[in-house]
Amino acid sequence: MTHKYHLVIIMFHATILGAGPMLAQLAPRMRQHLVTQAKALRLIPADKQPPGKNQVSIEVVGDQRIIRANGIPDHRTGAFPNRGNPNGITQQQYVFHLPAEPKPASRITPLRMQNFGIGVNGVPFDPGAAEWYNGDPRGGWQYEALSGAVPLGIDANHAHVQPTGAYHYHGLPSDLLKSLNVQKGKHSPIVGWAADGFPIYALYGFQDANDPESEIVELEPSFRLKKGRRPSTDHQPGGRYDGTFIQDYEYVEGHGDLDECNGRFAVTPDYPEGTYAYYLTNHWPVIPRNYRGTPSDDFRRGPGGGPPGGRPGFGPPPRRR
Repeated sequence: MTHKYHLVIIMFHATILGAGPMLAQLAPRMRQHLVTQAKALRLIPADKQPPGKNQVSIEVVGDQRIIRANGIPDHRTGAFPNRGNPNGITQQQYVFHLPAEPKPASRITPLRMQNFGIGVNGVPFDPGAAEWYNGDPRGGWQYEALSGAVPLGIDANHAHVQPTGAYHYHGLPSDLLKSLNVQKGKHSPIVGWAADGFPIYALYGFQDANDPESEIVELEPSFRLKKGRRPSTDHQPGGRYDGTFIQDYEYVEGHGDLDECNGRFAVTPDYPEGTYAYYLTNHWPVIPRNYRGTPSDDFRRGPGGGPPGGRPGFGPPPRRR
């Protein structure tokens, strides 16, 4: 029922790569949505106390920034389970190792089905939804989690819960931003760290990326909706480009303030000499969908929500429901 069926990833790879037809038969089937229009996103009120106390530590040791967290948010959440999401929030055992002095890679790395990064409160940023048109990842039409086309039980913090019990943000973490005093007219503080080690800010930065004396403005992404209609042959969804699918958007260099990774090289209050920095934005992609640097393997997910081979970053497997 939830948007993150990690066992489906097993089924997909087992079927496509011939690694295990029997395993594919045992995995749950993808939900077969045929919706082609976005709908108003109905958020669940965030009026419930989380089931535990928030615990997070961030420290630099040598050339690494080490983040340990239990994944319990430091703010109220929606009611989980709920009609769109059958999972309850449970404590996690996150340990992430990031480069303390990250460097840009020679090419960008597209975000796959994994967390983009983690908030300073220890809650992951995870924009992607494992929901595809007609239940077929091979078709390439992936539903945008915030489009409202598929009900996912998202709360007022634009978050919900994995089968592992991991609470995670799909969009702007409203209460986290309030607690950090993110507001118009002030440069954003660091709100999190990306998997490649670069800082994540939210909404507001210097108008001139190289001038800390310039006006502080809301930064805009350089993505826009494509014009016209989607293809409708060969099991394509058809309908007009309206944001139902992530493929409805296209990057147009210079259209906004940010690059294809929803970031830029800039001076910030934390990095007066400049750094590459990501920004959460009000408009798509909201949370970046590409890495400028090289993401840490600790953020790679495997079956059941944990990383392949049991690498650090994720705790015990999910309880079956």
